[in-house]
Amino acid sequence: MTTAQFLLGIGIGALTGVLAALCGVGGGLIMVPAFVFLMAVDQKSAVATSLAVIVVVSLVSTAKYSAASLVKWPIVLPVVIGATLTAWFATDWLKHFSNETLSRIFAILMILIGIRMLVAK
Repeated sequence: MTTAQFLLGIGIGALTGVLAALCGVGGGLIMVPAFVFLMAVDQKSAVATSLAVIVVVSLVSTAKYSAASLVKWPIVLPVVIGATLTAWFATDWLKHFSNETLSRIFAILMILIGIRMLVAK
């Protein structure tokens, strides 16, 4: 990794940290496109890498938000169970999709979520 790539990674991480802290987003929304377009990482590796980063970011954010009594702990366990079980199997699906198909699925998801957020009260 070059110094420029390292510094670009710090910048992507900083933007991700701000958006994760303020909006609860970062991995898919910021890191995946940044890794693909700015760091020339293929879509599959971008997804996997962003999830690895999110582990640490999530732990730090959770500790801070928990200290501020903002985490709704009764919601955590059932969502963790559902997300963890599904993620275990869905990670195998990644291998079967092309990078192009994954990019399109990601783009459609972002558009749909954006539209929903714009029109929701």
